[in-house]
Amino acid sequence: MARPEVLDRIKEAENAADDIVAEAEAERESLIAEAREEADRIREAAREDAEQLKKERLDEARKEVEAEREAILAEGAEKRDALKTRAAENRDEVVEHAVDLFREAVNVQS
Repeated sequence: MARPEVLDRIKEAENAADDIVAEAEAERESLIAEAREEADRIREAAREDAEQLKKERLDEARKEVEAEREAILAEGAEKRDALKTRAAENRDEVVEHAVDLFREAVNVQS
């Protein structure tokens, strides 16, 4: 092969190599861009999932608190009713005792 042909082939090979490198760099940039977009989609999906989970847990906690509140109120109502019943049962006895104390006080003053 003559020297000019060899130089031409070398130049062609260098140009082909430059083209391959340029294509590879363009492909790399494209893949990086796609990877970033996918990462953004994954982060957004994870954020949405986390937000939904937070909402569900908050709703569950509210329901538990409300159920506990209702139980406490029901227990309080039962205790109140029991106290009212006991007070009603002891009313006559208490009135009689108060009248006796009054009579004693009146008798002491007389």
